[in-house]
Amino acid sequence: MSIRKVTFQQAIEYEVITTSNIFHPQNWALLATGRVEDARRFVVVDANVEKHHAAAIRAHFDYHNVEAKIVAFPGGEEHKTLDHYLAIARELDAFPIHRRDEPIIAIGGGVLTDLVGFVAASYRRGVPYIKVPTTLMGYVDASIGIKTGFNFNGNKNRLGAFHAPQTVLLDKSLLKTLPRRHLLNGMCEIIKLAVIKDAELFDLLEAHGAQSVEAHFQNEQGGIILERAIEGMLEELEPNLFEEDLARRVDFGHTFSYGLETRHEAHLLHGEAVLLDILLSTLIARSRRLLTEDETNRIFRLTDALGIALDASILDPDLLHAALTERTYHRNGLQRAPMPHGIGDCTFLNDITADEITFAAKILEDWINIKHEIV
Repeated sequence: MSIRKVTFQQAIEYEVITTSNIFHPQNWALLATGRVEDARRFVVVDANVEKHHAAAIRAHFDYHNVEAKIVAFPGGEEHKTLDHYLAIARELDAFPIHRRDEPIIAIGGGVLTDLVGFVAASYRRGVPYIKVPTTLMGYVDASIGIKTGFNFNGNKNRLGAFHAPQTVLLDKSLLKTLPRRHLLNGMCEIIKLAVIKDAELFDLLEAHGAQSVEAHFQNEQGGIILERAIEGMLEELEPNLFEEDLARRVDFGHTFSYGLETRHEAHLLHGEAVLLDILLSTLIARSRRLLTEDETNRIFRLTDALGIALDASILDPDLLHAALTERTYHRNGLQRAPMPHGIGDCTFLNDITADEITFAAKILEDWINIKHEIV
C-alpha cells in the first residue's frame, strides 16, 4: 500500500468596502477589481433594483466603455432554486468572460447574492465575483460572508459552496427604496447580534432603532448601528469562515427558524423567522436562568417598539422540534444551539427538550396575541 499526502493552503482575502453613490460614473468601486480596458462584465440585478437603478447601472458601464450583460433576477426565497441557478448559468455561458479578470457582479438581496455566488463558485470551477447588497438583510448578514447556494429538495441552502467574493461593496443609500417590512427583516439580524454578542449595540437599538428604521438608516445613528453590526458579524465570521467550528454565535436565531421558513416560505421572510426563533430561545434561556426577568423583558420590549409583525399561528411545537433535530444533523450530531447568557453574551445548549419548546412556544404565542410583559 502506498499513501501520499497532498497539502495546499490558500489564503482567503476579500475587502468589505463602504462607499456612496455606487452607480455614479465617477465612482470606480464597481470596476476596482479586474480588467477595465476592453473588458466585459456579467451583471445580475434584482428585478426590483432594476426598476430604480437600471439606467444608472447601464450608464456607469457605458461611461467606462465596459461591455456589460445585465440580467434581471426576480428575487424572493421562492426563486432560490436549481432552475434559476441554471438559467443564470446559461446566460453566463452565452456571454463568456475571462476566467480570472472579469468578475461577475451580483446586485441585490441575500437570495440573489447567494445564488449568483454559487454560479461563480461552480462556473469553470470558480470565477471571481463582487457582491453589492441592496437589502438590509444582505447589507449586515448575507453578503459579507463566503457562503453561497440555493434551496433544494424542500430544504434551505441544501446545495452550495464556500466561495469568497473579491469585494463586497456597501452603499447604504440603496436602502432608501426598501419597503418597511424589508427594513425590519434585516433589523432582526441586527437584533440577533446585539442579544448574543454586543450589549452596546442592544443599547443603541433601544435608543435609536425605531428612528433608524424610519430614516431607512440614512441618519447618523443608523449609520453607527450598521457599522457596529457589520464589525460584529465580521469578528465572528473571519476566524471561522469555513465553519470548522460548528458552535457559532451567529447561528443564534437559526435553529428553530429553519423549520418555520421551510414550511411557510411563501409568506414568511427570513428575518421574521429568525426573530421568532430569537424570542423562543430567549424564553428557553430564561427558564434555564441564563437571563434575568428584566433582560427577558428588554428583548421583548425592543421587538414591540420596532413594530415587527409576527404570526403566532405558525408556532407548531412539533415543527420547531423537527427543525432542532434537522439542525443537529447539520451541526454534526449535537444541537449546539446558541443561547443568550445575559444580553451580549452566549452559551450553547445540547439538551433542549420537546417539552421546553412546547412551553416556550405557548408563552410566545400568548405574548404575540396580547403583548404583555413576559414575566
